[in-house]
Amino acid sequence: MTIEQRAPGEFSPASIFDVADRAGVSPSTVSRALRGLPNVAPATRERVARAAHELFYVASPAASGLASGRTTTVGIVVPFLSRWFFMRVVQGAEEVIRAAGYDVLLHNLGDAAGRERFFDRLPLNRKVDGIVLVDVTVQPHEQARLQALGVPVTVVGGDALGVGAVGIDDAAGVRMAVRHLVHLGHRDIGMLGGDAATGLNFAVPGRRRTTFLGAIAEAGLVTKPEWVVSSDWGIEGGARATERLLSSRRVPTALFAESDEVAFGALRTLRLAGLDVPRRMSVIGFDDHEMASVVNLTTVAQPVDAQGAAAARLLIHAMLGHADPFARLALPTQLVIRGSTAPPSGAGGSRRSPAVTH
Repeated sequence: MTIEQRAPGEFSPASIFDVADRAGVSPSTVSRALRGLPNVAPATRERVARAAHELFYVASPAASGLASGRTTTVGIVVPFLSRWFFMRVVQGAEEVIRAAGYDVLLHNLGDAAGRERFFDRLPLNRKVDGIVLVDVTVQPHEQARLQALGVPVTVVGGDALGVGAVGIDDAAGVRMAVRHLVHLGHRDIGMLGGDAATGLNFAVPGRRRTTFLGAIAEAGLVTKPEWVVSSDWGIEGGARATERLLSSRRVPTALFAESDEVAFGALRTLRLAGLDVPRRMSVIGFDDHEMASVVNLTTVAQPVDAQGAAAARLLIHAMLGHADPFARLALPTQLVIRGSTAPPSGAGGSRRSPAVTH
């Protein structure tokens, strides 16, 4: 009696061995074919799919894991789920991961205590075949903990030794922004940054500030210490940082914001202070956030989704043993000129600071 001829009470699910027998292949080939993995001939893949359909076969993730030692799941670890950059990286990675036949297990660190718990307890242990860490700079003791998991790890935007990494050339992007302002004729340039003291060990704030100061020096310029201001990351932080900068006796003619979200806050504060952008103050950001074009912000664009996708591809290839698990890839940045930057107006550069009204 075939499965199609069984009465409802006699039905029992087909196994992977039934599918393999009907398709004339091994069970491992059935598994690879149904998961969309490479090295399966198209004709074989079609034959397996047809056999699975005829037998009403549904693969059991638990059974697959017991048989192969794999979970067919990839973990993605992010510091914050609510921030634009992290959401876009996850989106890019998830599309690649799911297309390869894997599920995604998302883990949010949230704060310094969450990060400590993650590396102490390793909640993804035996639950994933690989991990994508997003913007997490791994410390030596954390590196040892990750290695204990025994699965490939890829980092997006963070600093880590001994794992695959995808990111951008931050230094090149910052220099691009500074050179744009210098080329326009600005000599007094300030910087707004996110606060690195979050307990999550972000590498970007310190790296971009160091590069900014170096690029200013390379241009033969000097920026005042009070023109380099950090606050909380995001729009509100950018607004507060700009308020502090405008409280200086003299203010710059241009601002480089470490991220577009910080720049959005700067634009709001400058508008409230009656400072026209770009006639009285030029502003340039970093990211090319989806709202950057709405507010006409000049920015250094980075391919955020593409970083997530590239990290996922590196990780999957490493899990399958087809690529260097320690590969490092830097994607290019691009200057996008909009209406928030222009040559400084008037002579003398710096101006006295205006009052900020709320």
